[in-house]
Amino acid sequence: MKKFCLSVILALAMTMSLTGCSQTPKQEPAKTGDTMSGVFTGTSTGMQGPVSVQLTVEEGKITKAEVTECHETAGLSDVALERIPAQIVEHQTFDLDTVTGATLCSNALMRAAEDAATNGGMDLSALKANAYHAAAGEAETLSADVVVVGGGGAGLSASIAAAQEGSKVILIEKSSFLGGDTMMAGGAFNAVDPEAQAERVLSEAQKNTLDSYLALSTTDADLHLDQFPEWAEVLTTLQSDIQAFYKANAGKTAGKDMPGFDSISLHMWHIYTGGLRQMNDGRWIASDIDLARTLAESALNSYDWAGSIGVGTASHAGAGDSLYTVLGAMWPRTHAYTAGLPLIQVLQSAAEKEGVTIYTETAAKSLIVDDNGRVTGVKAEKADGTEVTLEAGHGVVLASGGYCANPAMVKQYDEYWGDDLTDRTLTTNVGTNTGDGIVMAMEIGADTTGLGVSQLMPSSSPIKGTMTDGIWADASEQIWINGQGERFVDEYAERDVLAKASLTLDNGIFYIIYAGSGMKEADGLCKGASPEEGLFGTTIQSMVDNGHVWYGSTLAELAEASKTAAGGATPAFTEEALRTVIEKYNSYVENQNDPDFGKEVLAGAIDLEAIENDPNVGIVISPRKASLHHTMGGVVINTSAEVLNAEGQPIEGLWAAGEVTGGIHAGNRLGGNAIADIFTFGMIAGQNAGKAQ
Repeated sequence: MKKFCLSVILALAMTMSLTGCSQTPKQEPAKTGDTMSGVFTGTSTGMQGPVSVQLTVEEGKITKAEVTECHETAGLSDVALERIPAQIVEHQTFDLDTVTGATLCSNALMRAAEDAATNGGMDLSALKANAYHAAAGEAETLSADVVVVGGGGAGLSASIAAAQEGSKVILIEKSSFLGGDTMMAGGAFNAVDPEAQAERVLSEAQKNTLDSYLALSTTDADLHLDQFPEWAEVLTTLQSDIQAFYKANAGKTAGKDMPGFDSISLHMWHIYTGGLRQMNDGRWIASDIDLARTLAESALNSYDWAGSIGVGTASHAGAGDSLYTVLGAMWPRTHAYTAGLPLIQVLQSAAEKEGVTIYTETAAKSLIVDDNGRVTGVKAEKADGTEVTLEAGHGVVLASGGYCANPAMVKQYDEYWGDDLTDRTLTTNVGTNTGDGIVMAMEIGADTTGLGVSQLMPSSSPIKGTMTDGIWADASEQIWINGQGERFVDEYAERDVLAKASLTLDNGIFYIIYAGSGMKEADGLCKGASPEEGLFGTTIQSMVDNGHVWYGSTLAELAEASKTAAGGATPAFTEEALRTVIEKYNSYVENQNDPDFGKEVLAGAIDLEAIENDPNVGIVISPRKASLHHTMGGVVINTSAEVLNAEGQPIEGLWAAGEVTGGIHAGNRLGGNAIADIFTFGMIAGQNAGKAQ
């Protein structure tokens, strides 16, 4: 078995209990008692699969604990994989503290060690009597100009930006690893990029969408501009932008030689309409226009800034072909960038290069406020209970994330999903996103907004809640079907629309058909997926082997495969149903019109003949189910990222960025806007805190 951890995305709450250790045959020791010697192996179950530990025992003492099999997420599990085996040897026990943020991995390692000891006939009572749990040390006090709470993308961005202003910066993160939910993100960064758009060809479906915007009126009742009149100007500007674009490209034809189009007003309009939602009590909510404008106007600069500190980004010239539409983005303005663990490694390196001091396993507990109401620091606690006071001369930046890993809190505040949510709903998030920063800010009088709205990621694992264990293409190319093999929704719609539609199906499970991507093919056709192709760090073949997806080199093989359970479902599709839905979708792509669901941007016709004549490629179907993904609500900020109180006044010395804030995305966040948000407002918060006096 491989002795390293395979990199896959982990986003299930880390406090779930593990299944019991699997039992391996008892391995006879060379001797017994204090003279016992031998090598014994045990196995347990982690989040991503089996975890095995091998114990080397010499004369009754454990001299080596080695992880011989592990499939847990690289980056999230690293500290646990290093610390737990070392402590097993040091303390001669498997009863140890779990590593913050890696509870499942920690418990799996300890249970596997116990299984190994059992298989070796060791004295379990003696090993348990050696239980080791770290004790709190003496209280500590640390000082800096700026203290950043949270080591995800927003916190790392803020710390780098503050340090670039010349400030001494301390960043604290309650988990054992940096990255938070940014490490879980799929690599989508929305930004208006006219230079890249000019290299694209506007599709017929996209032009139809622009024409529909020209037909809108500020008096249209379903736009609710009577309640949010500030947004009427954005529609007027958008219509002017579109007309100017058409005039500049007179004589050109969509789908042939008319270039792509995007504008600040279009991105803002998508933020508005994408987030305009009615709550269960009948109220409508919309994005704060000033925050939305800041995001739309600044995202490209934030993207470039990320590139300047080492993040892999694309230059604008030549980037036209690489722009795409991530699920729920509403337009092909999504830029690729270095994502996952490599992104966090780049950001950590950049922060350390700027002199930022980073403390992991240090959880903020409360904000320190002086007699004048200014935030001057943070009270924190290390994993072993040691109290830490962090003094901040300029102030504090909150970047501690949302609360999707606290489904009870989501359910407590929910005003949108109703019975579709429970306090046990699965999540894509890391387990440390529990809303701590929001609660701390509320305790000192910070105002909040939008706490009643969360976003469900529809394309999640039905078993884990993570975005892993499946594969799909650009939103314009996706085909979603129900258990009968029929489309049931516009796959280009916003994420809450998609989630609501999917939750009406049997057990809330639907299926994504994937046959490769046609975006890089001259004819735009999807010509099949290779088993070696992959997503989120694993291959289609691995997904098939682990029972996550179905694959067939022909539709007949695919239909037959779907008779075996995968992802908690056994739809048993017929070949006829699959062929019918694919051929019908192909015709919609050809005609650039979806009469069934009105999909606005259509692509991804599947070349069935080519695929079925090539034994090296095939079609994949991934079972999916909605899980908690993003909380729209949080503390109220202004465009300077200052946290506001209930009177709308800035709380001196307190800034915030990322998912800990609210107001930007209203009732639904567009796919690809979160990363733009954390870099944009992380940079703004850091710059302003860094230069504050």
